[in-house]
Amino acid sequence: MSILRNVSNTPFASSAHRTALTRADGSPVRVLVVDDEATLTDLLKMALRYEGWEVRTAATGQAALAAARDFRPDAVVLDIMLPDLDGLQILSRLRANGDDMPVLFLTAKDSLDDRIAGLTAGGDDYVTKPFSLEELVARLRGLIRRSTLLAVDNDGPTVQVGDLTLNEDSHEVYRDGTAIELTATEFELLRYLMRNPRRVLSKSQILDRVWSYDFGGKASVVEIYISYLRKKIDAGRPAMIHTIRGVGYMIKPADGA
Repeated sequence: MSILRNVSNTPFASSAHRTALTRADGSPVRVLVVDDEATLTDLLKMALRYEGWEVRTAATGQAALAAARDFRPDAVVLDIMLPDLDGLQILSRLRANGDDMPVLFLTAKDSLDDRIAGLTAGGDDYVTKPFSLEELVARLRGLIRRSTLLAVDNDGPTVQVGDLTLNEDSHEVYRDGTAIELTATEFELLRYLMRNPRRVLSKSQILDRVWSYDFGGKASVVEIYISYLRKKIDAGRPAMIHTIRGVGYMIKPADGA
């Protein structure tokens, strides 16, 4: 079975009409592609370089970890199945080293459990083989667009709800003066909630805004990330994030805040 679908539907024809993504300092975005299928990595390298990005590839887990240390990528495309370490082990080591760049998983498995496992481990998105190059590039652009590398175009960098403060420029979050560390996806989800205080947001709205596509009806990913936020934002404190059963989620100042 081909690792790609709609191979003729490449991103090359349409990318010229997109806004170029660069790092905040104007230098090219760096992407590390990790897969042991040379044909796939060659195609991805060509597609991502057409976006104007610097690309490095690795065929094994150990090579990927070495490349991450040397190349310092801004995003990683990571296959789940590799000859030595699997993608989840690689991600775990990257996160343990303090690397918080967005990670897009590639997987040949088509079960929800396998896909959710990658997200639960700290990944930010996934595509299932076979996939189109256009889809992968679009997903990757969405992740990079939300990363700390890019300048934020909003009315102001600081958003506050009750005693919770979020700075969109520095990606710092504080509750009652205590710093809270968030992944890129957790930050984007919290930002969306905080930009809409006291407003109930449905799972489909959250999927469309935070993940920028329909998650195939698998809205459980929203529940997973809401639970992550609650553990970090609400743990040991009056609750700010609320579930409105059958409708969605809302953030509001805690009682007394």
